[in-house]
Amino acid sequence: MTAEPLAFGPDFLWGVSTSAYQIEGAVTEDGRGPSTWDTFCAEPGRIANGDTGEVACDHYHRYAEDVGLMKELGVDVYRFSFSWPRVQPTGKGLANGAGLDFYDRLIDSLLAAGIKPAPTLFHWDTPQELEDAGGWLNRDITYRFADYAKILAERFSDRVPMWMTINEPMVLTLIGYAVGGHAPGKQLGFEALPVAHHQLLAHGRAVQALRAGGASNIGIASNHSPTYPASDSAEDVEAAGLYDNLINWMFVDPILLGEYPNGIGDGMPGPVAEDLKIISTPIDWFGLNHYAPARVGAPTGNPDIAATDGIPIPEGLPFEPRAFEGVEKTDFGWPIVPDAFGEILRTFQTRYGDKLPPIYITENGCAINDGPVDGVVNDQRRIDYLDAYLRSLKSAIGDGVDVRGYFQWSLLDNFEWSVGYTQRFGLIHVDYETLERTPKASYHWYRDLIAKQRP
Repeated sequence: MTAEPLAFGPDFLWGVSTSAYQIEGAVTEDGRGPSTWDTFCAEPGRIANGDTGEVACDHYHRYAEDVGLMKELGVDVYRFSFSWPRVQPTGKGLANGAGLDFYDRLIDSLLAAGIKPAPTLFHWDTPQELEDAGGWLNRDITYRFADYAKILAERFSDRVPMWMTINEPMVLTLIGYAVGGHAPGKQLGFEALPVAHHQLLAHGRAVQALRAGGASNIGIASNHSPTYPASDSAEDVEAAGLYDNLINWMFVDPILLGEYPNGIGDGMPGPVAEDLKIISTPIDWFGLNHYAPARVGAPTGNPDIAATDGIPIPEGLPFEPRAFEGVEKTDFGWPIVPDAFGEILRTFQTRYGDKLPPIYITENGCAINDGPVDGVVNDQRRIDYLDAYLRSLKSAIGDGVDVRGYFQWSLLDNFEWSVGYTQRFGLIHVDYETLERTPKASYHWYRDLIAKQRP
């Protein structure tokens, strides 16, 4: 039986996403300062195969080629991130003119190609000098971030129709500061909670600074998925509930409801009530990143590393991620559960009701590592994944969830953080030796899907 064609309507926005450190390269060129990821990559044993983002996809020099590939793809919008240390090498003070000039060139090229630029201000590349001063544990960074947002708004708001403040604050909090698998590599456990609060406060201050600088249509890109208890036992259900609050709702409730869930705010620094007024500054839309659900149980002392991308979990946490059994997995080992996509969207609708602004899916995709054979990359498993997840998304829209656009992750194979270049999420294959770009079968499938949505 042939599946019904995927139809989202002519006003639905189609895009692709990337981030600066994962694709730009040129880490020491034109005045860019060092970031925490440059430092982290230089530490032996941190990154698979000793890989770094020093060159990555060399998008800094090859952006025109990449914009041409996006134009051929037919996307409406391109989500990228500004590199904070390229714009402000130390994270404070005057902007770096050469860095701003690069983003001028990129934005103007996108507009000339008929593609809307949709930048994210921060995708984890904290200027190293700010990290040396305490990083996201130091409340001062929220003011520095607002200054940075103001610089960007004043330079680009005349040409940028859509803005995002921070990408996935949960990941920097949990993996960067709590368990140490990402930069800056700290293992603070629950002592990392101030990182979450300061990112949320920085988000609120940035929304205000962007608007003061003339920007509009502002959101955040935050990752969310259903959390399933490992069993029906009271212990597993309680552990999964705590995990759900910390991973999902701690990063949404303050923004949309002006409060932390289940007393979590009691562990946060600063004048929390006053901060929440800033954090809950109204946004125009909410960006939801989704890849896979989580399965969580009470601690056993023998955590399943397969469920954590191979990142060791510190002892003493009151929950443990567990692997999914009996489901297909991506090449990264992430479970493929399309129904979870629609489920998290319906949960958002139920939880927030009329306080939920329109949603954009700011990331969704999978690691499928097929390479070229006779010049062709036949990544049919990615096509199957995208088709299934888009059908789940369409079902949620049919149930009344207001989703207005979808950004596929990612345009290009790229530097995938702690696993280096071992996992390929791109619609376009990148040969990391020659930097040659080869559109995959999924690129052509996505191009055809987008074309079919046009009136």
